[in-house]
This record gives sequence, C-alpha cells and structure tokens, in this order.
Amino acid sequence: MKSRFFKNLAKGLVVVGAALAVVNCDESTVAAAQQQYDPNDPLAALSSSGMADPAIGGEGVVDPTLASSSSTEMLGGEVVDPLGGNVDVGGDDSCLSSSLPDACGPGTNPLPTSSADVNPASSADVNPVSSAVVENPASSSSEAAPVVSSSSEEAKPAGIFLATDTDENKNYMEVEYIRNTADNGGGVLCYPKRLSNDQKHGVILWGPGGGSSPNDYEGIIRRLASHGFVVVATSESPDGTNRGIPALNWLENKNKDPNDPLYQKLDMTKVGASGHSMGGLQSEKMLINDKRVITAVLNNSGAFNHAELANVPQGKTAAIVYGEGGMERPNAEGDYFNNNVRIPACLLKMTGGQGNECQNGECGWGHGSGPWGGMAATVAWMRWHLGGEDFRKADFVGTSGKYINGAIIGERGNWKGQCKNF
Repeated sequence: MKSRFFKNLAKGLVVVGAALAVVNCDESTVAAAQQQYDPNDPLAALSSSGMADPAIGGEGVVDPTLASSSSTEMLGGEVVDPLGGNVDVGGDDSCLSSSLPDACGPGTNPLPTSSADVNPASSADVNPVSSAVVENPASSSSEAAPVVSSSSEEAKPAGIFLATDTDENKNYMEVEYIRNTADNGGGVLCYPKRLSNDQKHGVILWGPGGGSSPNDYEGIIRRLASHGFVVVATSESPDGTNRGIPALNWLENKNKDPNDPLYQKLDMTKVGASGHSMGGLQSEKMLINDKRVITAVLNNSGAFNHAELANVPQGKTAAIVYGEGGMERPNAEGDYFNNNVRIPACLLKMTGGQGNECQNGECGWGHGSGPWGGMAATVAWMRWHLGGEDFRKADFVGTSGKYINGAIIGERGNWKGQCKNF
C-alpha cells in the first residue's frame, strides 16, 4: 500500500509541475519576447528605444546648422550657440546609460556610437540566438564556449573611431567643448562625450586666423569632434610651430595620464592639422616639421614664398581650400603649382559666391570661405586621410566628384577641384 501511495503521489506531482510550466511559458510570453528582439527586424530595437537617426531627422533631432535664427553669433551661414552648449542629437538616452547588455536593442552592448557597434543588420548582431543554440543546447563547457563568446565578437575594429554616419555636412555626436585650456590656457579642447572603448580617436590641431580667437571657429571645431576626432585649437597661429608643437605635446601628455578622461584614447600616429589663414600656414609648417602630423588642410591660405608645400616630406598629404575672390588666392595657387611639390595634394576652389572680394577677375567667395561655407571639405579630407575612408578618394581625385565639380551643399556655387601625385 505504501509503495502504491508514493507512486501515485509522485505521478500527481509530475502532472502539477507540467501544468505550472505551461502557465509560465504560454504563447503570449514567447510572442512578447520575439516581438522585442525580432531578428528579422533590425530597426525594431532602435525605434523602440526612442533613438532617432540624425541623418534622417525627426522629432528631438537638432542639426546645429539649422539652429534658431535668434542666435547672435553667425559664422558664414552656420549658427553657433553663443553659450557654447553641446550639440543635441536627440533621442532617448535612458537606454544608453543602462549597464544592461543590449539595452538599446540587439548588438548595441550598450553604446551604439562606433561603426562596429551600431550595425544591427549584420548576422552576428541581429541573430544572437542561432538555431543550433535553441535546438541542440551544448552539453559541455567546451561546446558552450563558442555560443557565449566568439572570436568575431571579441575582435576589436581596426582603425580610429569615426561616427558611423558619414555625411560631412552634418554634426552627429554630442561633444565636450572646453575653452581657455591647452598648454597656455588660451586654446580650445573639443572631443566626443562618449569616447570609444574599442578604438582610439584621431587628433586634429586647429589654428585660428591672425588676430582671431579659436572660439571664432567653434562651428568647424564642433563639426570635426562630432565625427569622432579630438580637436585641440591653439590660442593663436604664428607662422611657425611654436604654438602647434606645445599644443600637441600637451595633448599627448593627457593621453598618458591615468587620471585624465583622454587616457589612452588617442592615436598620436593619426594626427592632422588644419586652420584658417595664418592658421593654415601653421598647419603647413607642422606638416613639414612634426612627424606626428601626417596630413593638413589649409583654409584660405598658402605660403607667401609659394614654396612651402614643396618642403613637405614624402608619405604625407595636403589640401588647400580657397575662395575665388579671396586675397589668399595667389598664395594658394602658387604654393600648389610649384613644380617641386612631390606629395599627393589637392587644390579646392570655391566658386559662384556672391561676395564682393575679387581676384584675377573673379568675385564671390572670399577670404572667410573655407572654415564656414566650405568646412565639409576639411571634415571629408580628415575622414579619408586619418580615418582610412578610401571611398572618399573619388570625391577629390578624378574628373568628376563632390569636390571636383559638385555643388557646395547648403551654399551658393560649386567646387572646382584638382589633385596631383595620387
């Protein structure tokens, strides 16, 4: 009797347990889980988190180039926040601050800011649960290991960090903009708020024009940083390196300081220099004399002796952006057309402007064109030569391209570009 009693009791417990399992794993629960992480809908996770694509626009997205006209500080068509506020790219940041993996959807883990993190459409990210895991669960730790972690997931992306969005005419990432800093307390430091943990950031040295403050160029400094670069601007731009070298040394020391936010975040082998007018001359001299600087963009600038571009060492690159009517035009063209220039270089003229400055019978875009109406060219060049985006070569080199004969986006006129030694 006792034996039969316990057998019946055991059967009853099995039946009750099975019933409870059915209650806790009904179809609605499974359907809800599938809806939240639908592997066939890579956009579902992003849309459900409230995040917006700044390249598309929509509610909550602010493009600094379309800021309110009530601002009193307008630089060449782009309105800059006079209070120095950070760019708001919109979206719900609650998931971004979460410590949970995949808080913003599959594959975000949890900050979707790098090109390696933000592509939910790849098979590795969209389908984290494979049929092999569901149907044939591993029976040993050696079998389970590839499911938990794979070499493709552990491998860090190559190259420097860049914002995933590639349009050089827009601002993307939120940035920190710090005034009255750098080596002498008179410069500017600007970098993405969310620094990458997987890739290092490229560096850009910016030089202001003669008699100008680095804050006069807040628009282009923010634009460059919003694409992933760390930008340091010198307080002034003498015709030499005595401001640029100390600024880069200061930044390099921050990269070595364990107590600094930029500790081990910078790739000091990927340094570019740029600037306006005298700042362009500083950039050229840094390209010639500082081994860390591998490329430069001179905005509305060019050597007075028309011979400095010829002194740039092999293995480096340079571009000159200038206005059709700008007073810098003779120097820009003279420096570029020097027959002793051996490095890959481009000369990018902005044409079709409506200014009153004139050179060689052409009037329009003047001495203030490059860092404002033409800032996209500097961003694209740096993403190409520091970030390794080789697809951008077609925008500069050839017979037809964005900066060869394309429209100046958002402005009047067209680019007229030419390159050599590529």
